[in-house]
Amino acid sequence: MGKLLTVGDRYTDAESARFYASGHWRSETLIDVVDARAAERPDTVFATDATTSLTFGALRDRAYRMAAGLARSGVGHGDRVVVQLPNWTDFIVAVTAIARCGAIVVPVMSIYRAEEVRYVLQHSGARAVVTCHEFNGFDFASMYGRVRPDCPELRAVYLARSSEAVGGALPLASLEAQGDLLAIDSELGPGPSADGGHLIVYTSGTTARPKGCFHTWNTLAFTVRTMAANLRWTEADTSFGPSPLTHSTGYMTSVLIPLFASGRTHLMESWEPKAALVRIAEHGCTTAVTATVFLQMLVDAFRPDAHDVSTLRLWVAAGSPIPAAVVHKARQVLPGLEVLSLYGRSENMVTTMCSTGDDPELSTTSDGRAPVGVEAIAVDESGAELPAGQEGDLAYRGPGHMLGYFGDPEQTSELFTADGFSRSGDLGHVNQAGYLRVTGRLKDIIIRGGMNISARELEELLLGHPDVRDVAVVAMPDERLGERVCAFIVAKEGSQPTLATLVSYLRDEHHVATQKLPERVEILDALPMTATGKVQKHVLRDDVAARLQAESARPASR
Repeated sequence: MGKLLTVGDRYTDAESARFYASGHWRSETLIDVVDARAAERPDTVFATDATTSLTFGALRDRAYRMAAGLARSGVGHGDRVVVQLPNWTDFIVAVTAIARCGAIVVPVMSIYRAEEVRYVLQHSGARAVVTCHEFNGFDFASMYGRVRPDCPELRAVYLARSSEAVGGALPLASLEAQGDLLAIDSELGPGPSADGGHLIVYTSGTTARPKGCFHTWNTLAFTVRTMAANLRWTEADTSFGPSPLTHSTGYMTSVLIPLFASGRTHLMESWEPKAALVRIAEHGCTTAVTATVFLQMLVDAFRPDAHDVSTLRLWVAAGSPIPAAVVHKARQVLPGLEVLSLYGRSENMVTTMCSTGDDPELSTTSDGRAPVGVEAIAVDESGAELPAGQEGDLAYRGPGHMLGYFGDPEQTSELFTADGFSRSGDLGHVNQAGYLRVTGRLKDIIIRGGMNISARELEELLLGHPDVRDVAVVAMPDERLGERVCAFIVAKEGSQPTLATLVSYLRDEHHVATQKLPERVEILDALPMTATGKVQKHVLRDDVAARLQAESARPASR
């Protein structure tokens, strides 16, 4: 079980004082915001999903009662509680309840199964779990029954939307204490501190075991307030939320920002682009922040004679670099939509972003610039800042950075340069005006005979081919050159791109150097993705390596 970090473990007293003086950090907590909304607009609907709705007043009432139940069961300040739920309104209630009793939320994506769940439970030392009995044909109650004996810290599992106990797991509603709400509030005692632990969000695990990014309320709320201001989020906005609430993007933009803005949010439990278009129209959604792939699929599914998304004013593509071709197509198909880019990671949520009203071309040529209070630079291998325009490891310094990786001081210390910048492992450059562009991952660079090849550059170009719907470029092993280029392609319906046609396109249309050209193409129905829309390139690298090994093992034909 990891040590609970404190603000002093990451920030000096002088830094903390400066953040408070500037307003980047405040004493206000999530509970204060919920209390304020419940007092101002108790009967106003805040959140909806496919079957339920939640007013501000009901959120406060249910969360406080659930917090009392958790406290009575032994969950207290600093304890960790795993929440593995679909995009249901129950998630918002559970998170607020956990915060009210001073515990720390550990969200786990609903696609995770026994191996990943067991790891998170053991690593976080979680005391309780909030999940559901069944979703999309999977029995979560049974899974927790199987892993529970391996997790000695785990005391209880609670099932949302379940009326009875299942295999040792209890109905979540059984936690809700009855009686006068003021008495319950008094029983709970003081709420959490803004500098206390609020969230441990585990990375997507695209390369190795997930790491738990440990945030206080202040390190999170700084970014929430920044995004809300830069995107001009108001009470008139209704967020559309297909991104998992159990990951950074969904929690920040489908729960916290609408809550801060006193707006509304509509949650989509399972992504399907045609259904998304119907939901957007039905609920009058105005804003969305998702991985780029969600926007790509929505635009492909849109039919002007069948769909009305005129209420949408803004779509922010985050979580992975946004190709210029995607921005141009979205603006062409949905001319009233502002499409913006954002670059962030679970360690600090937002590094750079484009803002409402910016020059539209900035989202096609950059991933935005650092918001007020944040510094974003590129550094070399020694951690020294590189000149403007020079490619290096993108790094962050500011009030939105986590305290550290939970239970992993060694990897935490490895993050930082001597000047206190947190290395991302993402390649990119920052121009003279401060606009950043992600060019790839350090580990995604393909080194062919000593030549560095940017996978991102090739992906951008290949997305412009008329037969290509999606693409991921990775390194494949080669005995002579070390690595060569392999392109995994998702073809548009009715199209059959080949290595020859794609190479001709890159050479003839874009004059790509011969050494950079793909030397193998694999056609897939879909790219392997994390639930937050990041391509799992390690899966693709393993795939092509296995194909090559199998081919080399075949007897040569005579």
